[in-house]
Amino acid sequence: MHILMIAPQPFFEARGTPFSEYHRIRALGDLGHTVDLVTYPFGEDVELPGLRVFRCWRPPLIRNVRIGPSMAKVPLDLSLAVTAFRRASAGKYDAVHSHEEGGAIGVLIAATLGVPHLYDMHSSLPQQLVNFDFSHSRALHGIARRLERLMVRRSRVVIVICQELADVVREVDPGANPVLIENAPGSGETPRQGDGAAARARLGLGPDVPVVLYTGTFEAYQGLDLLFDAAAIVKAQDPRVRFVLAGGTPAQVDTARQRVARDGTSDLVILAGHRPAEEVPALLDAATVLASPRSTGTNTPLKIYQYLRAGRVIVATRLRTHTQVLDDEVAILTEPTPVGFAAGILAAVRDPARAAAIGERARTLAETKYSYAAYLDKTREACDRLAGTPQAQVARNAV
Repeated sequence: MHILMIAPQPFFEARGTPFSEYHRIRALGDLGHTVDLVTYPFGEDVELPGLRVFRCWRPPLIRNVRIGPSMAKVPLDLSLAVTAFRRASAGKYDAVHSHEEGGAIGVLIAATLGVPHLYDMHSSLPQQLVNFDFSHSRALHGIARRLERLMVRRSRVVIVICQELADVVREVDPGANPVLIENAPGSGETPRQGDGAAARARLGLGPDVPVVLYTGTFEAYQGLDLLFDAAAIVKAQDPRVRFVLAGGTPAQVDTARQRVARDGTSDLVILAGHRPAEEVPALLDAATVLASPRSTGTNTPLKIYQYLRAGRVIVATRLRTHTQVLDDEVAILTEPTPVGFAAGILAAVRDPARAAAIGERARTLAETKYSYAAYLDKTREACDRLAGTPQAQVARNAV
């Protein structure tokens, strides 16, 4: 198929949804499809087989866009819609594939062209408003719900990235049969054993120092307050432990630095700032414990799949956001409290044999259920359904 794809994000940029989009396009190319991507005027240029990128016009005074909902997205999405309709009129497409709120544009274009539409659902739009504390307006939440309903019901295929979103889709349309494709490839490269020694040396950490690593954004929903509170408890019981946080904007890192200074944990918390994606695998290999303290939301954090491949023990909150993928066999799951999270970290540090066994089971899970081959098979199923291939009506890998 020749596919028109609409992505209302900077592409490419090293963060959640753009990572997912990159690997979705990569898989489509591996399956022999071609993609014309219409996206924001921001991001790095990348080359993938079968991909052409068309960037929309940049509205005045807007030079970037932050993660999550924002007022900047309103003029950007209007510009994106204009560019997408122009591309649709200039090319011949077999299908339209839209991400996030771009689905609203996609269903209109697909209806105009008389081709099927695929909605790539990375999150629930109403829940985004809550997770990012963007607005408490009942009217705006109502608009988000109606928009989500439109995109689900007017799409031949809906891809979801976690079980929770599959449940959301079925609430909107009880007859829907979404295709669950976890973002495993989009989480980053697999760590290589031995690279961690150099990473520890760069951080000034010896080979025997227990290291708790967090990677990702510093947005409020990630639960870093919980991690900082837990660090203070861990310090009182095992002052050897060091916490390394890789991520955050300069402003967010400054705020975090002030926080740990007030907590008296500056001596054990290392704020490494945003690191290039290629540096993260070495940090993972350097870790003793991998932390995911997320306290709100239901989507599986992208980092979890890369954590699994690292073969290190994961300590995560026992919430739906994690338990869709993790269980007590492949992680140490804790109550979402500072005391509970600190206890999980200390349990991992104090029992290396148990931690190693959990880490190996996590690696095995990543190599089987969340392999690229499994990802490609599910992408093939979504494409078969989109094209209307008869045998695809049997949901081999559907939720």
